[in-house]
Amino acid sequence: MAAPKKGRGPSGGQGRPGRALVIILIAMVALAGGMFLSGHTTPRLGIDLAGGTSITLKAKNQPGKPNAINPTNMDTAVGIIERRVNGLGVSEAEVQTQGSDNIIVNIPKGTNSEQAREQVGTTAQLYFRPVLTVAASGPEQPAPSGSATPTPSGSAKPSGEASPGGEEKGDKATPSASATTQGRAVTEGLKKAPTPTPTNSGEPKPSDSPEASPSADPATAKLQEEFAKLNCADPEQRAAAGKDALPTDSIVACGSNVPGSYEKYILGPAEVSGGDVDDAKGAIDQQTGEWIVSMEFSSAGAKKFQTITSRLSQQQPPMNQFAIVLDGEVVSAPSVRTALSKNAQISGSFNQQSAEDLGNILSYGALPLTFEEVSVTTVTAALGSEQLKGGLIAGGIGLALVVIYLVAYYRGLAFIALLSLLVSGILTYTIMSLLGPAIGFALNLPAVCGAIVAIGITADSFIVYFERVRDEIREGRTLRPAIERAWPRARRTILVSDFVSFLAAAVLFLVTVGKVQGFAFTLGLTTLLDVVVVFFFTKPLMTLMGRTKFFSQGGSWSGLDPKRLGAQPPLRRSRRVSASTEPKEA
Repeated sequence: MAAPKKGRGPSGGQGRPGRALVIILIAMVALAGGMFLSGHTTPRLGIDLAGGTSITLKAKNQPGKPNAINPTNMDTAVGIIERRVNGLGVSEAEVQTQGSDNIIVNIPKGTNSEQAREQVGTTAQLYFRPVLTVAASGPEQPAPSGSATPTPSGSAKPSGEASPGGEEKGDKATPSASATTQGRAVTEGLKKAPTPTPTNSGEPKPSDSPEASPSADPATAKLQEEFAKLNCADPEQRAAAGKDALPTDSIVACGSNVPGSYEKYILGPAEVSGGDVDDAKGAIDQQTGEWIVSMEFSSAGAKKFQTITSRLSQQQPPMNQFAIVLDGEVVSAPSVRTALSKNAQISGSFNQQSAEDLGNILSYGALPLTFEEVSVTTVTAALGSEQLKGGLIAGGIGLALVVIYLVAYYRGLAFIALLSLLVSGILTYTIMSLLGPAIGFALNLPAVCGAIVAIGITADSFIVYFERVRDEIREGRTLRPAIERAWPRARRTILVSDFVSFLAAAVLFLVTVGKVQGFAFTLGLTTLLDVVVVFFFTKPLMTLMGRTKFFSQGGSWSGLDPKRLGAQPPLRRSRRVSASTEPKEA
């Protein structure tokens, strides 16, 4: 009966432990190589460790909507702001409500926080408005008259041309209209009627209607007066222009095509809102090789957009333009050649950043509330480094206590445990470093706490296995069979324990926000790595060590000494009894 058992491989693959060790070694080399090739050799740090910017936004009721500040709208605003910031590539940004009308935005250092702050602070509704007139902005001056003045084009916030996908386009100079043309355009815009078509001389055709005269309409005269006095080079005037206006109002607004140069606009009532945009993104035109912004509208938005572009395509510059207005500022003012509907492209002097910025604004610009920036707080890197130092010291103390316990109690087995902890640490560090550029993961202080807790979880798995092996030795088995017989029971206990830890981490990650998610993510990651290390490193290494003389003979410093464990080997006692009962020779 012993013959069949001799050819059977022991459970746990005792004969091929080297294969598992080679697999985990290859994984470690691959992860470390990827880390160095990517250039990200350290994990990204969160705002509480590396420093950064914290922005507090206060919600304001919109005109005509006194009860707009409610939990539903606040949660919607949080989601949109979070997507807007993440769309910039800002990782580990925290966006959450505080109280009933405040939103806190934390942007970690190491990202383009100024760019993110601009878009976070630009939190009003997004609208598409027809351009009635435009002129270069400067100090207070009378309304422009005479010849048209081209608007400069540039790459910061370019004016471009909207067209169906794939049509080749170029920048288009935007002339300003004469004073009379402005008056007629504003008048017709207020009535939401098509703007008049200028004659060859640039002046509108005469009309017998008294309403055609700008001076006959107080609203038109007021807009003209505001337009004439507006100096967009003045930050205060630029910030106040177009603010708190209803979508049905005509407004004056500022825009900028090139840094340091501004244009001022008179814009008609909004005809399409940001909520009508399903998707928008910056991309490279495959035909021209230039950066463009592609837009896709909802079904209702496509009908509205087709209506406005059909009308604008029949007008002369600048009244063939629609302005994309966010928080009262013109972020782009493309001209229209043909009627458009569901899909459109905006081209101009875009570079990658400006195209992606505009696409991001179009995608996430429509907020249900308006906000004002209450405070901006900068967390210094020095404070963050002190917190990180404290966390590392705590982790070092915890690791030292674990090492002291393992060495004092398990002696030689502590060598296997410490090597396993080292492998787990290398895997955790390389994966965290790679997750920074891959998914935007950033290590914050709670995440460091999660890694410290994981030291105990990982050590607990080793202890479960070691104790199972020692129990087998107490029952009188030699080391090699004890290692294999102990593995199935230890494996089951380890898997159940790690499953409970991972489930707790997953639930915590799903039901919490902000920094607590960092703790849950790190705890879940290290729990999964614990299973990998125990299966592919600790158990195979234990098998190999069991074949060495130091461990197999159960020396006093091996941690597996049968005498210290209280074992009474029945097989050895049986041989001694048999020898003593043999008859002595005469």
